[in-house]
This record gives sequence, structure tokens and C-alpha cells, in this order.
Amino acid sequence: MRLSPTRVIDILWFLLCLCFFLAFLVHRFSRILPAILKNSPVQLLFQDLIRYGKTKQRLKRDNWLRIFDIPKRWFWHFYAVSLVWNGLLLALSLNLILRDEPYPLWLTVMSGYLTGIPAVDSQTPKVSTLLVLLLLWIHSLRRLLECLLVSVFSEGPIHMVQYIFGLAYYIILGVTVLCADHLRTVEETSTLLSQLGWLHVAGTALFIWASLLQHRSLVLLAKLRTGSSGTVETLAHRIPNGGWFELVSCPHYFAELLVYVSLSLVFGGLSLTCWLVVLYVLFNQALAAQLCHEFYLSKFEFYPRHRKAFIPFVL
Repeated sequence: MRLSPTRVIDILWFLLCLCFFLAFLVHRFSRILPAILKNSPVQLLFQDLIRYGKTKQRLKRDNWLRIFDIPKRWFWHFYAVSLVWNGLLLALSLNLILRDEPYPLWLTVMSGYLTGIPAVDSQTPKVSTLLVLLLLWIHSLRRLLECLLVSVFSEGPIHMVQYIFGLAYYIILGVTVLCADHLRTVEETSTLLSQLGWLHVAGTALFIWASLLQHRSLVLLAKLRTGSSGTVETLAHRIPNGGWFELVSCPHYFAELLVYVSLSLVFGGLSLTCWLVVLYVLFNQALAAQLCHEFYLSKFEFYPRHRKAFIPFVL
């Protein structure tokens, strides 16, 4: 009898989910802490690590903490790395299917360690895997172009730890797609075209809609700082209006969650690994959205109180 493989990749994503879920809870309950605890070095370090950009403006930090500040506009580095890395994984997968050339040894060893499945047992990528890698590459390309051509970044910082984590995140994300493919137990037909199903169509449609929602939200944010000619007029923060901003403070974060839900659907909707990634994105984006929502509420006296932070009518 064959023992179940040690799914390191699932453990990794579960731990990431747990960390950001706990971070979200700790932040939500930090407001009821006694003053002495709110100003403790541990609490200040925690807030420094979870905040970035405008949400750090009112955080009283020691000068030594500012040594680790990196410009938030460097966000584009994440998507540049993702574009190259996930494009490489897509090319290697296509090369395996079309030319029957195996993955490089370093990649098979990595996926074998993360899944517990030996390289000799690895499968030829399914159409779901190719489509997810393609959509992930398209997502990275769009976000890179938006960072460079649409978004208007202030001088807000991100922490060096957040920067390194962001770079590593997009590396492990692409590998996770290949690992999820190896962990699948559902039998599929041999030809790629015959593997296409309604979940691929539904997932792709959701991906397109979520991408448009995120793009439109980012355009509305950029217009708060640009004139009619498109030139930057101010770096001040203003109340966003229009679109889904009428419902939530951060519709672009909600759209990010929907993008990952769509990728999980494209993968068949039954992959534990993919849903752990979705759960991580949920907690990660919920924390970021809550911090932005609190910033708007504290800065603007007449900020719409009916808006939620992240998910319409829920959170």
C-alpha cells in the first residue's frame, strides 16, 4: 500500500493563511488594548510590518525602523518577476507537451519535495494547468503595465520584509500551480482540447470580469491625482467615488480575490492547494483593506459610513 505523500506545499500555504488570519484578528482587537500595550515595541513592530503606503502615515515609528523602508512604487518589481518567472514555467510546460522535453532537473526536484511525489511519477501538465499559468501571466502583465502607466504612487513606503516576501510570493505561486497539477487524482482524457469543460469557461469569464473591475478601480484611484490631461496634479489622498467604491473602500482588493477564485475554478474547483491559495489571498487582502478603510474613516470626517472595507455588504 502506497503511503500518502507529504504535501509540503499545502502545509506552506496553510501556515501563510494562519499567519495572516491571526494578523487580521490581532489588529482588529488591538484597538481595545491598554495604552501601555498599544505603544509597546512589539506592537509598534507588528504594525510596521503589516502596514504600507498611506496606512503608515500616522504610525509613530522610531528612526531605526525607517531604515527598512522601501518606496511603495517598487510594487512593479513583483509583477516584473512574476511575468518572467511564470512565463518561463508556461514555456517549459508547453515544451513538455509539444516537444516531449521534460522539465529541468531543478524544477522536478523542487516539485517532488513540495508534493512528496517522486519526479518519475510526475504527470504531463493538463489543460487546466496551462490555462492557469497563462491567466497568471496575463494578470502579471496587466498589473505591471498598471503600476508603470496608470497608478500614481505617493512617497509611501513598504517594509523590506514585505518587499522580499512579495518577490518570493510570485516565485512560489507559479511552482504551486505545477505542484497542484501533480497532486491531482482526477483522470482526464489525453488530448488537451477534449479536456476543456464548463469550469474553464466560467473561470475564464470570472477572471476577465474581475480584471476589468480591478483595472477600472485603479483608474478611478489614479484620477484622484491627475488632471483632465492626465498629468499628476497632487499626491494627496482623497475620497474615491464611483464604481464599486460606492460599496467598499477597496474594490481592487476584492477584485484580486476574485481573480484567484477564478484561477481555482479553471483548475477544476477541487484542488485543496488552489483553495488554500485563495484563502491566503482572502486574509491578506482583508487585512490590507481593513487598514485602508480605517485610514479613510480617520482622515475624512464625512467618509461614507455605509461602505464596507473589502467585500460588499459583508466585511
